[in-house]
Amino acid sequence: MAALLRAVMRFPVPAVWGRPLYRLQCCNGQDFRRWVGSRSPTLKEKPPGTETEKFQMIYRFDAIRIFRYLSRLKVAQTALTVVALPPGFYWYSQGLMAFNSLCLVGGIAGFALAMLCWMSYFFQRLVGILYVNESGTMLRVAHLTFWGWRQDTYCPVADVIPMTETQDQPKELFVRIQQYSGKQTFYLTLRYGRIVDRERFTQVFGVLDTLK
Repeated sequence: MAALLRAVMRFPVPAVWGRPLYRLQCCNGQDFRRWVGSRSPTLKEKPPGTETEKFQMIYRFDAIRIFRYLSRLKVAQTALTVVALPPGFYWYSQGLMAFNSLCLVGGIAGFALAMLCWMSYFFQRLVGILYVNESGTMLRVAHLTFWGWRQDTYCPVADVIPMTETQDQPKELFVRIQQYSGKQTFYLTLRYGRIVDRERFTQVFGVLDTLK
């Protein structure tokens, strides 16, 4: 997956990605169309006490848009491969396809399914944007769903393990966002991502000398 990220980052980033995304900074979580297209993001219910608070962006990873397309492309490719199996069995039963060819089709379909599961597991945990509410008590993680749409997950800041307490190094390609409760783990890249608000970022993850 590290090799995939390096390959993706070699693609030129469109100029529109480099401009401040004012819609993101509205922080209402409803209009990130530059990232996920015209469909509204899937939001999990806001925790009590944060309904009226604004969320400030502290980190963003522009190349998440490419991973969105890769995720959808992989789903479509796997679906086409699996759909080819029933005709293959039919042709084999009619003597129109050799057994070796049928095994090849089945092997390709199985490999495509395995790759889809592996890539989707990572893509769903790759952080696109991080937000923190004004009071600094709630972290909002914007990431992809299995289908390549955006989803926001809320994590109490008190439950987030500071990076200074983990074995991850900021210079590594990926660092983990872990929780004391053992809930879902996310991955972000400080090497290719951008810290927008360093002060709020350090309040959540601790002071790291090697931050970009």
